[in-house]
Amino acid sequence: MDRLNELVTFIAQSLVDSPEKVEVREIAGEQTAVLELKVAQEDLGKIIGKQGKTAKAIRTILGAAAAKMRKRAVLEILE
Repeated sequence: MDRLNELVTFIAQSLVDSPEKVEVREIAGEQTAVLELKVAQEDLGKIIGKQGKTAKAIRTILGAAAAKMRKRAVLEILE
């Protein structure tokens, strides 16, 4: 599941103004991994996007990557 962690980190760092403040924490379960994404307060809007479209796109990519690994991943964006 490290690869999913790296994927979310890479995407988030590419979108924000403060890439050094991007933190991704993984809570692994049997079949499901919960990835918690934390960014600087001023970058939160860039991660979520208009009407949540950017967040939805990140979740879609994460879901596809997890499915390829026969796992399930959930992305939580922390404030």
